[in-house]
Amino acid sequence: MYLVRPSYLIKLLFPKAMWRSNKPSKTLYLTLDDGPVPEATIFVLDLLKEKKIKATFFCVGANIHHHPELFRRIVMEGHSVGNHTYHHLNGWNTDTYQYMQDIRKCNAMMETIAIGKHSDKPLFRPPYGKLKRSQSLKIRSDYTIVMWDVLSGDFDKDTPPEKCLSNVMDNIRNGSIVVFHDSIKAKRNMEYALPRFIELALAEGYEFGIL
Repeated sequence: MYLVRPSYLIKLLFPKAMWRSNKPSKTLYLTLDDGPVPEATIFVLDLLKEKKIKATFFCVGANIHHHPELFRRIVMEGHSVGNHTYHHLNGWNTDTYQYMQDIRKCNAMMETIAIGKHSDKPLFRPPYGKLKRSQSLKIRSDYTIVMWDVLSGDFDKDTPPEKCLSNVMDNIRNGSIVVFHDSIKAKRNMEYALPRFIELALAEGYEFGIL
C-alpha cells in the first residue's frame, strides 16, 4: 500500500526535504528512480528525447557500475542525476554508519563515470522514502534530500497501468515532483503511463523542469 500524495504528518518528519517546488510557474518535475537498466532506461531516454523534455534520474550505484554507458547517456543528454544509494538500501533497516557509507560509494561511482548536473547541492532520494532522522541530519549537510509530491505507483504490480496514469493526472499541480521508476519491476506500468502522462500534461499547458 502506498500514498499517491504524502500526508502532512509525513512531511513534518522531514521539513528540510524538498517535496514540491515553490516556484509559481506551471512546471512539473519528472523524476525516475532505481535505474539505470537497459530494459527500462533506454525507453525513457528515447521518449524524453522525442518529447524534448528533461528529467531527474535518481540512480542506484550498483546499476551505474553495471551500465556505465547508460549513466553517461543520461548526463550527456542534459538530464540531472541524484544519488539513490549504492545498494538501494532501506534506511529504516540500516545502521546509519552503513547507510552513509553506501551513499558515499554511490557518489564515488557517479563521479567516476560522469559528473552530472545538479542544483546547489547534490541530490539524494532515499529508496522507498524510508529514512531515519539520524540519517537525514547527516545527509542534508551535503545533499538536498528530494522526496515527492505525486507517486505514480508504477512499481506496484497490483496497480493497473491505467491507475498509475490516473494517480498522476488526478494529483499534479504547479511545482509537483512526480515519481516514476526506470526499473524492470515497473517496466510494464511505466511504459504505459509515462508517455500518456507527458502528452496529457503538455496538453494542459505544463512544462517540465529539472531539479
